[in-house]
Amino acid sequence: MNVDDVVAEKIAAARARAEAAKRRRAALNAARQRGLAARHAAKLRNQAARNFLGSQENPDTEENQ
Repeated sequence: MNVDDVVAEKIAAARARAEAAKRRRAALNAARQRGLAARHAAKLRNQAARNFLGSQENPDTEENQ
């Protein structure tokens, strides 16, 4: 085994580590995006429920006229 083979193996290992890190980051980003979307949807549902319940409790508000 000569120096060129050792260098080639080290380069291949570094590329493999970089690809694994890239896949890990992509997976974490996808999970983060799903979590943010779920959080946003829940926030909108809560706002809609508050607005609906608020208009039911006080029918004289401007929203109902």
